[in-house]
Amino acid sequence: MKLYADRAPTALRQFLTDVFVVAWVYVWVRLGMTLFDLIQKLAVPGQKLESAGTGLADNLKNAGDKINGVPGVPDSVAAPFTSAANAARSLADAGHQQQEIVNDLAWILSVLMIAVPVAMLVLVWLPLRIRWIRRAGSAARLRNATAGRDLLALRALATQPLGKLVRIDPEIAALWRRGDKQAVEALATLELRSLGLRPAVTSLGERPATRLEIN
Repeated sequence: MKLYADRAPTALRQFLTDVFVVAWVYVWVRLGMTLFDLIQKLAVPGQKLESAGTGLADNLKNAGDKINGVPGVPDSVAAPFTSAANAARSLADAGHQQQEIVNDLAWILSVLMIAVPVAMLVLVWLPLRIRWIRRAGSAARLRNATAGRDLLALRALATQPLGKLVRIDPEIAALWRRGDKQAVEALATLELRSLGLRPAVTSLGERPATRLEIN
């Protein structure tokens, strides 16, 4: 498996793109975390309301209990304290619900802020990157075998732009059909270079014959 091209310009471009992708994800994750913290600050009033309501309810309940504990005092005297304590607990419950709503909103918005740009990478950049890795890995395995270069030449004829094929030779297709070795080598080299890979090496350690030049 090849992660980067052999040729320096292509490899550098791929590396810089990968660094940009990592930085892109990091920035959006940090922004999502910052947004989460900012939204969570909206829960502070709810926390204060819950705390105040709970404290008030406890104090009123204690006052009512003390009144009920006085001999000869009717229960009706403590009833207002009990009602007020219940009302205070309702306020505390409202504060708690407000905190839950803010927490849910913080999670939803922060996750969306991170998920949308990351989804763009998954849908656009990642398939292209995986496609190149697969193609480059296969081409690298094929380039030093005669049969493999035949396959690379065929792929070049099928996928490379016509302008590049004509620049090799206007009769390149006919030469390939006749099994011209130089035509096959030129086409294989074109396919390899389009992937940023080094050309195939002959048994003498030199590049193939150059009658058919590749621009």
